[in-house]
Amino acid sequence: MTHNSTYVDQKIQNKVNKWLNSAIDEESKEQIRALSEDELADAFYKDLEFGTGGLRGVMGIGSNRINKYTVGMATQGLANYIKKSFPNEELKVAIAHDSRNNSRYFAETVAAIFSANNIKVYLFEDLRPTPELSFAIRHLGCQSGVVLTASHNPKEYNGYKAYWNDGAQVVPPHDKNIIAEVNAISGVEEVKFEAIPENIESVGKELDELYLQEILKLELSPDAVANQEDLKIVFSPIHGTGITLIPEVLKKKGFKNVHVVAEQATPDGNFPTVVYPNPEEKEAMTKALNKAAEINADLVMATDPDSDRVGIAAKNSSGEFELINGNQAATLLIYYLLKKWKENGKLDGNQMIVKTIVTTDLLDRIAESFGVDCPNTLTGFKYIAILIRENEGVREFIGGGEESYGYMISDFVRDKDAVASCAMLAEMAAWAKDQGLSVFELLADIYAKYGFYLENLISITKKGMHGAEEIKKMMSDLRNALPESINGSKIVKITDYQIGILKNKTSDLEEKIDFPSSNVLQFELEDGSKISARPSGTEPKIKFYISVNEALPDKANYDLIKSKLESRISSIKNELGLN
Repeated sequence: MTHNSTYVDQKIQNKVNKWLNSAIDEESKEQIRALSEDELADAFYKDLEFGTGGLRGVMGIGSNRINKYTVGMATQGLANYIKKSFPNEELKVAIAHDSRNNSRYFAETVAAIFSANNIKVYLFEDLRPTPELSFAIRHLGCQSGVVLTASHNPKEYNGYKAYWNDGAQVVPPHDKNIIAEVNAISGVEEVKFEAIPENIESVGKELDELYLQEILKLELSPDAVANQEDLKIVFSPIHGTGITLIPEVLKKKGFKNVHVVAEQATPDGNFPTVVYPNPEEKEAMTKALNKAAEINADLVMATDPDSDRVGIAAKNSSGEFELINGNQAATLLIYYLLKKWKENGKLDGNQMIVKTIVTTDLLDRIAESFGVDCPNTLTGFKYIAILIRENEGVREFIGGGEESYGYMISDFVRDKDAVASCAMLAEMAAWAKDQGLSVFELLADIYAKYGFYLENLISITKKGMHGAEEIKKMMSDLRNALPESINGSKIVKITDYQIGILKNKTSDLEEKIDFPSSNVLQFELEDGSKISARPSGTEPKIKFYISVNEALPDKANYDLIKSKLESRISSIKNELGLN
């Protein structure tokens, strides 16, 4: 790399030199020497940090990459922190991985390091869904756990999610403290890579069965499921871990007409049939939708590689298969849970559901109608898990979700769970059919009762060091140059979660909000629209969330109101330059 006088370049060069002079293997050093100046800058301009989902990055050599050494130092730092946090205890961790390239290798590397630090390791025998790792931590009495996954990112990515003893992803102050421990490691020489085999135990089928039994206990409509045992379900694991447990749980629930998409059934870290293994993307759902049209299915479900998120589709009023977005799926799920809890006499005023601040406000309205609390959290299921922990013995957690296709039912898992969600979404569809309703007709009924809420997500990708600077500038511009109105409707409230202030523009009053600091900006308009801006914590993206709503007094006007709301979203996007 050419030496330049700028601080950033010298800082990068110093980091490169440190790696070249360290105990990393010779092959890795050759890989560093072969990098171009731009590649060096991107690989070393920063260290990977724990974001909303832990470590996540492109695989390769460098401090800003997922490799044996960044994973190793993170694990050594985590091991050091576990030892400090739980003195005089028998230390145990659980480790799982998804279908990504190198995931098994990284999982075994992590297991070796923990074992070398005299920590008992429960290593899953093969790939497993992330939510089962959360379950295993609690069931096995572990202080921590790790899953190797990059969720729905493209194939060149991998990642490292760290969990704490409650089965939730690490939260403040643990995340920062772990990073401090990682940063205190002067070099890879301090990482204990040599395994102590007797400290590693393989786990698998027995835990699978215990986890599935917990999911089966959630059933609320056994009669409807029995009546609709032939419900036509199409499922795709999109080459990921969903194949291990989701067909099995659907079978155990009694569904006899489940069709797995054969071309996407085999775990494969190259994700050969899709551009992105992301059930939010229509392209990733194409093969499942084609199969659904072929068999005239009632419900389509597809999960991401680590099976913590699920996308669904069903036939609309025109008989065409239509994707149901994350907000709509959360609406169907939460409405079904609350309605059945009420019918089954389980609501006593001490229950809650939880959603994130960028998830549809329709959930707040539904919860209110059933007399159930609905606290909001920052994005990330680790924050939902905090609320569950804080309310144990006070308020019972029924379920929760976020717009990005993640849902959780009950609290035996403390992270989003596509295995339990698939089971409950199938049950919801069976219950609806038993009432003479399709999934879309049930959604229309909910809109007619509570209002038609429509949301749209715009993700803008800005890769690398310069992309990070562009995203920072976009947020700064929003904070400092805000218009008085958007799409002809006045801005009435501005909530800045970074400084913890809600400003009421009508009264000109400001109030503090009780949230951890987060780089999120939210505007509420006079017409009920809401716009949120948030840089992603796991990807090089800035995300804009737009929510609009309108009354739906007559279900016959569904398409008309939908078109009106879509037009409003389009106008907001135009005005904000997001098209």
